Amino acid sequence: MKIIAKGIRWALNAVPRPWLQRIAGWAVPVIGILYAGRGRVCPVCNTRRREFLPYGYVTSRKDALCPGCLALERHRLLWLYLTRETTLFATHPTLLHIAPEVTLMRRLRHHYKGVPERYITADLESPLADMHFDVQSIPMEAESVDVVICNHLLEHVESDRRALSELHRILRPGGWGVLLSPIDYEREHTFEDDSVTDAEERAKIFGQYDHRRIYGRDYTQRLSETGFIAEEIDYAAQFTEQEREQYSLGNDRLYIVRKPETETEK
Repeated sequence: MKIIAKGIRWALNAVPRPWLQRIAGWAVPVIGILYAGRGRVCPVCNTRRREFLPYGYVTSRKDALCPGCLALERHRLLWLYLTRETTLFATHPTLLHIAPEVTLMRRLRHHYKGVPERYITADLESPLADMHFDVQSIPMEAESVDVVICNHLLEHVESDRRALSELHRILRPGGWGVLLSPIDYEREHTFEDDSVTDAEERAKIFGQYDHRRIYGRDYTQRLSETGFIAEEIDYAAQFTEQEREQYSLGNDRLYIVRKPETETEK
């Protein structure tokens, strides 16, 4: 299966993202046939396989990509959190989903099919998104959404603080969001250096060719500086060892933010 890992890694680095988004939906399930078995189960789509597919831009992670719905470790972990710990799927809050992951978007569109105007997807260039804009300048009114999902995007933008300020602006008081990013827990402080422009050098330093920074243990504090109440949750730790292996949840943590309802709550 090493050839599959190499092939996926090549595609991630060589094929433009819009094209990847178009072909992954049919190509990955076909490859997944080679992994027939029942050792793993995806909590998002209930697909069962011997193990999940490898995935990674620089170093391939084994047991990462669900061939049924394209969920990665963080998506499976987040899905469990959203369905078990929030009221998102019991209600229909106005939701802005930036850089929408296919695995989540399909299920959220189904949930919002009766009120489609309350589920808004956005991306800079994705052909799958409803709106196209730079997250550093969101063309939406202040306090116009209840929930924001914006994962693995802040490490890409020129100014993450400007992007966070925009997300804070459009969120209603009492609203909440999920803002996941890759974290290097061995780093105390976030590292960024805009003088690094070579793709290979960026991949070596930041973990991916199009990343502009690598977050450290100060990520939660960075989220809070914009005015959010931010929380880091080691949600995977709430599952048994058997469940973590069965779902292949990895070691990611969840980062949940909330906009205070009042000035005194800040």
